[in-house]
Formats: sequence, C-alpha cells, structure tokens
Amino acid sequence: MGEEKQENCQNQLPESSSSQQSCLREAIEVTSSLLSLSHSIRVFTVKWQLIRNKLEELNSGLIAVENCDSSESSALSSLIRAILITVNECYDLARRCMDLSYSGKLLMQSDLDVLSSKFDRHVKNLSGIYTAGVLTQAFAIVVSRPGLNACKDDMRFYIRDLLTRMKIGDTQMKKQALVNLREVVTEDGKYVKIVVVDVNEIVNILVNFLDSLEVEIQEEAAKVVYVISGFDLYKSVLIGAGVIGPLIRVLESGNELGKEAAARSLQKLTENSDNAWSVSAHGGVPALLKICYSVEFRGEVIGSACGVLRNLVAVEEIKRFMVDEGAISTFIKLARSKDEIVQINSIEFIQNIASGDESIRQMVIREGGIRALVRVLDPKSSFSSKARETTLRAIEKLCFSSPNAINILMNCGFMDELLYFLRKGEVSIQELALKVAYKLCGTSEETKKAMGDAGFMPEFVRFLDAKSFEIREMAAEALYSMVSIPKNRKRFVQDDRNIGFLLQLLDQEEANSGSTWGEACNRDKHVSSGNQALAYQTLWTEKIVRDEIACPLASSVFLIIMPVPYS
Repeated sequence: MGEEKQENCQNQLPESSSSQQSCLREAIEVTSSLLSLSHSIRVFTVKWQLIRNKLEELNSGLIAVENCDSSESSALSSLIRAILITVNECYDLARRCMDLSYSGKLLMQSDLDVLSSKFDRHVKNLSGIYTAGVLTQAFAIVVSRPGLNACKDDMRFYIRDLLTRMKIGDTQMKKQALVNLREVVTEDGKYVKIVVVDVNEIVNILVNFLDSLEVEIQEEAAKVVYVISGFDLYKSVLIGAGVIGPLIRVLESGNELGKEAAARSLQKLTENSDNAWSVSAHGGVPALLKICYSVEFRGEVIGSACGVLRNLVAVEEIKRFMVDEGAISTFIKLARSKDEIVQINSIEFIQNIASGDESIRQMVIREGGIRALVRVLDPKSSFSSKARETTLRAIEKLCFSSPNAINILMNCGFMDELLYFLRKGEVSIQELALKVAYKLCGTSEETKKAMGDAGFMPEFVRFLDAKSFEIREMAAEALYSMVSIPKNRKRFVQDDRNIGFLLQLLDQEEANSGSTWGEACNRDKHVSSGNQALAYQTLWTEKIVRDEIACPLASSVFLIIMPVPYS
C-alpha cells in the first residue's frame, strides 16, 4: 500500500511540483485500492455504497488533476494530504467492518456518515481548485471509453469519470465530457440507465447546465437531455429534476442548435399532452410561437417547435390562447413549407386544433386552409409522399363535415388529384386515397355524379381484388354508393371491363367454394354477345336466387354493389 510514502505525504508539504505529483499518484493508487477493498464488505452495505460512489468520483477527479498541467500549489498539496488522511481512516473502518470487530452498530454508522461527508467535502474542494484556474487541461481524454462488451462496472466508472469532469472541469473539459456522454447514450441505451439510475447526479447537473452562460455547454446538455427524453421510462426523472423551465429558457436565449435540441426534448416530453400545463406555466407557448413566427431559424428548429405546439392543442385553454395569438394563419402558411418536418407538423397542428371544434374548423376554412392542403397534393409539386399522406388524413378529418368545405375542395381541383393518387400513387397513398374517396362519395348525390363523370368507378372495381379485406370492403361499399345513382349505374354497366371483371371475381369465389350455378352459363353467353345489360340482370337474378334459398354467399361483394337491376 505504500504506507511509508503515504505517511511522508501526510506529514509534509511537497517541496516541488514533482513531489506533489508523486503524492497525487499515491492518492490515486490508495483510493483505487480502497475502492476494490470496499466491494468485499458485507455489512452496512447502503452506507458503503454511498462511500464507494464518492470514492469513485474523487478518484476520477484525482486522475483528471494528474493529467493537467499545474505548477506547485499549496492548496492542492494540502488537499492531497487531507485526502490521504481520510483514506487512511476509511481503511481502518473497512478492516473493522470486514472483521466484524467494531464496538457498536450505531457508532459505526455514525463514523461512516462522517467519513462520507469528508469525501464529499474533498470532491467539492477539488472542484474549487480546478475552477480557480490553478490547473490547466493537458489531455482531452483520460479514461478510455469501454468497449462494446464492457461490464457494467467499467461502464459506470466511465460515466463517473465524465461526471467528475463536468463538476471540476473548465469550459472545454465540461463540453468534451458532455460530447462523450452524448455519444455513449446515443449509441447504447444501457448507458442511459446508468446515467438515470446508477449515477443519477448527472441528471441534476444536466438540468443546471441548461442555464449555463456558456452556450456551448447549454447546447450539449440539451442534446443529452433529448436522448434521455426518448426513453418513456425515464421521462419522469427529467420532469422531477425540473427540466421543463430550463428547456424553455434555452428556447428563449440559446443558440440555434441548442434551441433545436430543447424543442425536440419538449416534443418528446409533451407526447399525449403530458406536462402541457408545466410548459404553459413556464411561458413555453409564447416562446414556441415566436420561433414558428420567425423566418430566422432552420427548418429543424421550427419543425420541432411546431411539434410541441401540436402536442399541446388538446388542452382547451392552451388551444384558445394559440388561436387568439394568430396561430391558425401562421400554421397554414407553414403548411406550404418546403421543409418536410415543418410541413408535416404544421398540417398535423391544423388537424388537431380544428378537430371537434366547428368554430376553429370554419376559421381554418376562411384562412385558406383547404386550399393550402390541396396544393400539397399537386402531382407536379415536389412535396414528399409522407407530407401527402399527412395531408390526405387531414382532409379526411376536416373537410367532409360541411357542404361549404366540400365545395371548396371541388373548386380547388381536389377530385382530379385524388383520382391521380388512386391510379398512380404508392401503395400507402393509394389506400389513403381510397379511404378519402369512399368518404367523399358518401357526402351528396351531386358529389357521386361528379365522381362518376371523373372516372372513379373503374378504380373502385380494381380495388375489389386487393389483398386486404378492409380495402376490398371499402371499395365495394364505395361502388355500392356510386351505382345508387342511375347515371353512374348506366355508365358502369356499359363498360365491358367492369362486368367482365366482376364475373371473373364471382367465378373465383365459386371455384373456391365448390358451388355452381345455372346462371353462370347465361352470364357468359350474354357477355360474349355483348349484351352487358342482360349480364347485369343475370347477376341480379342470381342474387335473388341465392337469397331465396338461403345459401352461403359466394361473393358478398356482389350483394353490396348490385342494389337494383338496370333496365
């Protein structure tokens, strides 16, 4: 253990920087040795765990000091001497706990509490020496980052080393420690658990750093908070540490990257309208609206701010405040943004704020919201598929509740765009377009006639053969609604492809069920002779026959789309 050297360091001040370094090295070695020894103690485990945590922190601090350039310092030498004395006392208590040779439990508990307080004071004094400028950083990294298969103890030691640097380091060391912390928590979720559960002091330090006057420290702290906020299990820890207020202050006074990280963190923390009142109480809504109103920020900042406000609109009072502050017109403008994140979050904001509130829905219509949404669907535009999917969902929610909204849709060319995506869109957009078209054809007879003229019925027929039962059913119901209009029914029957495709589907159903029907030959004869009306009548007759004899339906599709016979 080098007891002679320890005693020498304890009894005299070092006369040179080399002797100071020698005593520092000795302090590091005996602290490390004591840490190893403490794991063997089986009594007062909670007390010893607290002492061990402080020893790890102190050890990391001493290692950091060793790798700093320093001239001879009486303050540092005195501190090293005090640390060695305390470590000696700790060795004595550790031996007595291992040998069970202590005189009383209460006395030992008291001694351990005193010892823990001394180590805590040493850590604070070491931090004071560092911040006083006695030491200057020599190396950016002291403790190597553990490998991929590192054990938990190595990972925890690394995190504690970063904690020490955050506490005692200068601005550059703190920033580097935060960068290293962000890297490990981003790449491995096990480090997040260590930060939040095992070395939870880091969470409080991160929250404090959000109010740092050094914008680089503020920014890096916000980035780490964002990573942690992505874990549902640990959101409550951040909230308990009081993170909301500092995050909002970063929005107000941080640099752009800091604002982005703060907004993204708040977006995670307000999912499902959680913590909405806390954000409001700290002045977050005006700060977020200010970002959305501004043209100074990048899309990532504005988009994240939009995302937070979208999460908050479920709270009635907050929603009313945003409406009064002119949010509707602002977000309609942002819905035209070329930045995908801004555009999608803005459209979702419009959808959420108008949902279930007719007065706000009408305000969206008056402010040009429907036209802005339809413009996103223009096939000639460069908007992303995801933005168009979001737009179709918003139109479905907002635009089919009033004749006025439907008229605006029609006048904006929405029907042509919807038909385009039914025919040529990606699968996900096609299915959304079908859902919207199904809802649209149920709004009025005039709309059904217009959709028939535009050519929607053949597209509905095509979806009758889709793999998804839900899609097939929706297409069949839409077609049922369309052919209830005589003009559409006549057009439908006159198209050879429609009837032929339906007959093919019915034949497939019969083949699968093993059923045969006398009318099948009549259908085929009528189709081959070009008499589609008779083929249609045959289908209708077959429906009646099947109903009358109460047989299982060979094709439910036909019972839906053949309401009355054509004549």
